[in-house]
Amino acid sequence: MRKSIATVSVSGTLTEKLEAIAAAGFDGVEVFENDLVACPLPPEEIRLRADDLGLGIDMYQPLRDFEAVPDDVLKGNLRRAEYTFELMNRLGADTLLVCSNVSPDALPDDELAAAQLRLLAERAAGHGIRVAYEALAWGRHVSEYLHAWRIVRTADHPALGVCLDSFHILSRGSDPIGIEAIPGEKVFFLQLADAPRLAMDVLQWSRHYRCFPGQGGFDVTGLVRHVLATGYAGPLSLEVFNDVFRQSDARRTALDAMRSLIALEEALTPDGVPPVVPSGFAFAELATEGSAELPGILSALGFARTGTHRTKPVELWEQGGARVLLNAAPAESADEEPALVAIGLETPDPAASVKRAGKLLAPVLPRERAPRDAPLDAIAAPDGTALFFCRTGHADHPDWTADFPRTEPVPEGDVTGIDHVALTQPWQHFDEASLFYRGVLGLRPQESLEVADPYGLLRSRAMAGGGTRLVVNIARTVARQASRQHVAFAVRDLRALARRLRADHPGLLLPIPANYYDNLEARYGTDPEIRELGLLYDRDEEGEFLHLYTVTAGRVFFELVQRIGGYDGYGAANAAVRLAVQHAERS
Repeated sequence: MRKSIATVSVSGTLTEKLEAIAAAGFDGVEVFENDLVACPLPPEEIRLRADDLGLGIDMYQPLRDFEAVPDDVLKGNLRRAEYTFELMNRLGADTLLVCSNVSPDALPDDELAAAQLRLLAERAAGHGIRVAYEALAWGRHVSEYLHAWRIVRTADHPALGVCLDSFHILSRGSDPIGIEAIPGEKVFFLQLADAPRLAMDVLQWSRHYRCFPGQGGFDVTGLVRHVLATGYAGPLSLEVFNDVFRQSDARRTALDAMRSLIALEEALTPDGVPPVVPSGFAFAELATEGSAELPGILSALGFARTGTHRTKPVELWEQGGARVLLNAAPAESADEEPALVAIGLETPDPAASVKRAGKLLAPVLPRERAPRDAPLDAIAAPDGTALFFCRTGHADHPDWTADFPRTEPVPEGDVTGIDHVALTQPWQHFDEASLFYRGVLGLRPQESLEVADPYGLLRSRAMAGGGTRLVVNIARTVARQASRQHVAFAVRDLRALARRLRADHPGLLLPIPANYYDNLEARYGTDPEIRELGLLYDRDEEGEFLHLYTVTAGRVFFELVQRIGGYDGYGAANAAVRLAVQHAERS
């Protein structure tokens, strides 16, 4: 289907918006009135710019507060409308969005609204323009889409139809099944936006927190199915008001927007190709920047250096099914420090994973490869971490571990594998990351959480599927803490490991305050050994969770976790304690 986006959805001047939207592959745009009014170029020049970029101007929007008004107000509204029609002819737009009235002048009279909208449609038709009437969720008298449709039906003019907006419908909890009662030829336009589910005024919700389909909590795909069932054949168009998007790079936002529509269209297709969900982690790669801390921590945890890359300064450290690569290559800038730079993901079909990533507009990373190196392809995650697609130990695919001639056997210790990896996102890329991991990797997003940090809030969302768990974080704080990353190792007996680490490696583990244990014992009646060993504890109706943390090396620290029963969380209740201790560790 034709793909469009409202210029309000991205940052920049109108010309910058058009360039970014075209570069992302869109077919058309909705030109937002404020963008045009603030533009120094005349409408004819904007039309030529759009034509040169291969963009159609699918709609001009919005004409506000028009219908159901007294006669003296109507006169001024018609004057505004005539100016708008002439402007649209200069701009090359043939559809006008009219929002339901929110003015105190509006009267609760559907017959009057229908008559005035019919008058507007008659004048629009004289200019070759159609009018798409939309029910705003906060409209003074018309706030439901079926109410707007009844008025349009009463007006009965061929140049008047409805505009359906997923936010206005779903934010009110309206049942979209009623859309199928509207004839497809009377659905003039479809605007799409998702949003997190928030308990707040719907106007503020709409103006600041919309996001692209797949990034929020609405069933946008289900709504679109109802619209298509009417026979609608117009564009899928995004209209997203979002404070973060308005401050972010326009080209990156436009690409993220296009990714959301590709994923949406795929979900609408019965025979759409599903994502190749990774089955777990092949490795985590850490840049050491010459630091001796990371090898020392891994050795203390029971890892052994089992091999070194044939052609690169990269070491393979292993224990059980957990693999960590330590990369000692020089940093690109002098102020770099140890950091998580890449993740290897196990997938049954690496080629299909790469193909899907390309389809979802994920950037493929160029790689320098020696002739004998395993052919691993990598893409860039939103935070810049490289994601490699691997098929370790299978005869039907080159095994990347062959690039590391073995010098030591793999120890079978307490660690059994990588449980999850936590990545810190730039603040403006949190929603992008949610859609990326959902669309590209097929991971299921969990609810977004906010955790108290001593100097702000940490926003976190877990993504899981197929044995792979990722946690994406952003920190609403300027503190150094905001950039930390960590790798969590699964352990078969965390009590035994904690006992050994405290005896043999004092100072390795993050110290937990006694107040935490006083509170824990009051809440759960936990046994004294948890306090003695410095463990953290959580539980739910499915099971229990034991975990602890190492001190930080550069930007990286490690977590050791033991899941008991069916516990499937991440110990989020303990995150605030960990953050506070880490701040103290840095001070």
